Amino acid sequence: MSSFDIFIGETIGTTVLILMGGGVVAGVILKRSKSFGAGWVAIAFGWGLAVMTAVYIAGQVSGAHINPAVTLGIALDTGDIWGQVPYYFAGQLLGAMLGATLCWLAYYGHFRAHLRDREIVGGSGVPGPEALEGEQPVEERPAARRDEPGPVLAIFATSPEIRVTWQNLVTEIIATTVLVLAVLRIALDENAQVSGLGGLLVALVVVALGLSLGGPTGYAINPARDLGPRIVHSLLPLPNKGGSDWSYAWVPVVGPFTGGALAALVHQLAF
Repeated sequence: MSSFDIFIGETIGTTVLILMGGGVVAGVILKRSKSFGAGWVAIAFGWGLAVMTAVYIAGQVSGAHINPAVTLGIALDTGDIWGQVPYYFAGQLLGAMLGATLCWLAYYGHFRAHLRDREIVGGSGVPGPEALEGEQPVEERPAARRDEPGPVLAIFATSPEIRVTWQNLVTEIIATTVLVLAVLRIALDENAQVSGLGGLLVALVVVALGLSLGGPTGYAINPARDLGPRIVHSLLPLPNKGGSDWSYAWVPVVGPFTGGALAALVHQLAF
């Protein structure tokens, strides 16, 4: 496949992944959504199905890595795609940013309503001319609070439930090692490739990781999935959105890359 195919395939695939994955989180978090409060199981299955959809859309174009940690693991394991790695990474990051932007557009009114809800952000503002019908917006957050993670950051990026940096990093490394090792084994399974079940199997692995290891950090397991939407969150004109938590942003990048490299090492040694 050409470098252009790789870039386009990864851009489209990762866009679909983040649109659908971020979309399920938005549906669960945003108060006026019909799926509000559906819970972590819905999120885990939503992300898994997002992976499956993205793989089936982009698989024949670029191989649908849709994850820089997967690309790194495959490059280290096979040694024959290093020249294409920059195109994979560029498409994945661009796609993640596009997907996050599309998710914001799909839930535009819900973001505005959620972030002007006194129960969510506090305050005592009065409706302005830009308010939605029936909406009671609140005053902007005080400047001192704007660097703190806000009430919708989870739709775009991950954050730990208990902030213990070394543990958060280890959790991401462990989860990504399992993911990439599974991807490498599925890629070599002729039955999975012939039957077309590879995308479904990877999706089920993602669901399993969400249910088993997603609780501590939100299981980024994908540097582009976290970094691209976090950039978009920092740029979008969302009122009362809070900060983008850049002090934590390196963990869901370094952890998955380390896990991808470890998976390649384990695969070389064991298989």
